[in-house]
Amino acid sequence: MIDLTATWTPTQAEFDAFAQVSGDDNPIHVDPAFSARTTFGRTVSHGMLIYSRLWGLLRQAHPGARQVRQTMMFPNPAFAGEPVTLSVQETAPGVLTVRAVRQADGAELLVGEAEIAI
Repeated sequence: MIDLTATWTPTQAEFDAFAQVSGDDNPIHVDPAFSARTTFGRTVSHGMLIYSRLWGLLRQAHPGARQVRQTMMFPNPAFAGEPVTLSVQETAPGVLTVRAVRQADGAELLVGEAEIAI
């Protein structure tokens, strides 16, 4: 059974690098002045950056894992400088629950499921 947990503290540099690599340069992720005027009050992580961190956690433990499908939701934002708990748990053979939770208040940042082949 897979049961992995890690802590990650996102940085603005990671938001900026992910924007450059992905092409998603929405100002909510990369422009602090713009983001300060939004309801969030600051930049927020790309959802797929969070998922990439979860996938990286899984690949460290199982380098040959291949993703078959995924579903995910992003109910709350992740902010630079605020620690996040990442978890990947196998709930059935080849079926994983993935979660990212803000440590400060327990808010779920990403909840989802992935099916993998190893």
